[in-house]
Amino acid sequence: MDFHSSQFAVNRPPCGRTRREFFWQFGGGFAAVPLIDLLSRDGFFQQQTHAAPLTSQSPFVAGAPTTHFQPRAKRVVFFFMQGGPSQVDTFDYKAALTKYQGKTYSGGLQIGSNGRKVGLLTPSAFSFHQRGESGLQVSSLYPHLANFADDLCIVRSMYCDTPTHSPGILQMNTGSIVVGRPSLGSWLNYGLGSENESLPGFVVMVDPRGGPRGGAGAWSAGFMPAVFQGTLFRSRGSTLLNLKTPAGISKHSQRRSLDLLERLNQQHLSQRPGYSELSARIQSYELAYKMQTTATEVVDLNRETAATLDLYGLHRPETADYGRKCLLARRLLERGVRFVQLYSGGGAESWDAHEDCISNHRKHAAETDQPIAALIADLQQRGLWEDTLLIWGGEFGRTPTSEGVGKPGRDHNHYGFSMWLAGGGIKGGQAVGATDEVGFRATEDRCHVSDLHATILHLMGLNHEKLTFLHEGLEKRLSGVQPRRVLQQVLA
Repeated sequence: MDFHSSQFAVNRPPCGRTRREFFWQFGGGFAAVPLIDLLSRDGFFQQQTHAAPLTSQSPFVAGAPTTHFQPRAKRVVFFFMQGGPSQVDTFDYKAALTKYQGKTYSGGLQIGSNGRKVGLLTPSAFSFHQRGESGLQVSSLYPHLANFADDLCIVRSMYCDTPTHSPGILQMNTGSIVVGRPSLGSWLNYGLGSENESLPGFVVMVDPRGGPRGGAGAWSAGFMPAVFQGTLFRSRGSTLLNLKTPAGISKHSQRRSLDLLERLNQQHLSQRPGYSELSARIQSYELAYKMQTTATEVVDLNRETAATLDLYGLHRPETADYGRKCLLARRLLERGVRFVQLYSGGGAESWDAHEDCISNHRKHAAETDQPIAALIADLQQRGLWEDTLLIWGGEFGRTPTSEGVGKPGRDHNHYGFSMWLAGGGIKGGQAVGATDEVGFRATEDRCHVSDLHATILHLMGLNHEKLTFLHEGLEKRLSGVQPRRVLQQVLA
C-alpha cells in the first residue's frame, strides 16, 4: 500500500496534525516535566532576573544620579576621528621605522585588511617632539594640542576585533560589531539620568561631508527604550530642524494641543504597558517643547565674545566647522548634557588614508587641532575640567607600512593603535601600554575596546559588570560577556 498517495495525504484529523506529529509533540512536552522539577529543586524559578533600575521615571527629570561609587567625571566629550587615524603619525613615535624603512614587516602578517597585501615599513613624514614637563612625544600635526601634553594620557596599546569601518565604528561606540546594541552615550544616560530637563542627555554632531559609516547605529539606543538614543545636532545652518513654532500658532494654543496629545497618548500607552517606543515618543514631545526655548539659546553663538570665537578658530575656514562643534559642546556641557560626540571626517573625506596619509592627516589634523585645544583651555578656565572626561580616537589605527599607492598611504590596523583620555579622573602626562618596535601590534598592557568602555564607566561612577539591561531574558551590558578590566594606570 502506498502511504504517500494523495488519498492519505489529505486524510488529516481536525486538529491538523497526524498521529505521528501528535506523539512527537506530546513526547517533547512530557520530557520537559522532569526538567521543570529539577530546576524548581535548585531554586531556579525563585531567582528574579531584572534590569538595573532607572534613575527616575523619565530620563529628562534632573536629579542626583545613582552611582555604584564616587564618580571622577560627570560628563563626556568623545572626539571621534572617523576613518582610523595613524598612531605612528600622531601619538606613537617609532624611531625603528627609519631604521627598517623599505623592509618587509616580519611580524607574521602577510595579508592586511580587506585582502590587501601588507606593504613595506615606512617612517612617519611628521616630526615628533617631547612636550611639557612630562616629555610626552606628540606629532607636529598637533602644535596646539601639544601645549596640553601634561594633561593627556595616551593609551598606545588599543586593539579591537575588526579592520572594517562600519563594524569598527559600531564596536567603538556600542562594544559590539553587530547592529542593535546601545551606544556608550545611551548606557551613560540610562545609568545616570539627566542633569537637565530641557535638553537631551546625549548629543551627536557629525561631519557635514557625511555621517559615519554604518549610520545612526553608532548613537542608537539599541534594545533600550528609544528615549536614550542620541540627538543629532548639525554644525551648519540650522542646528536643530523644526525648532521654531509655526507662524500663527501661539504658545497658549501649542500648550493646549500638547496637553491634549499627552492625555490621548497616555490612554493609548495604558493599554500597552512596556511599549518603550511609544513612551519615548510621548516624552520627546515635551522635550521638544522645552527645547524651543532652551536649545535656541544654547546654539546662539552670537552670545560668545569675539575672543572666544577666535580661540575656537571660527574665523578660519579650515577650523570653522569643528570649532563650532567644540564650542557648542562646551555650551551643552554647561547646561547639563551628559554625553557629546563630535565626528571628524565624513563620506570620502575621512581619516581613511590608503593612498596619501601625509596630505590626508595634515588636512584633518589642521581642522581639529586648534578647536580641541580651545575646548581644553576653555573647560579649564571655566572650572569644568576636573569633572569632564575627554576621549580622542577612531574606530582603529593604521599600519606602519605603506600600501605603495601614490604617496605613502597606510592600511587599516586593528592589531594596535592609540587613543587618548584627558580631564576628569585622568592622570595626564603619560603613555600607557605599547605596540611592538614598529607600531603594528599592541604588545604591552593590551587594552581592548571593551576595557576602555569599562574604564569610562568607572570614571563616571558605574561598575561595568553591574550596569545591566534585561533583554531577551539575559542581563546585557556594554562590556559584553568576556572578562574586562578597568585601566587603573590612567586613573589620577
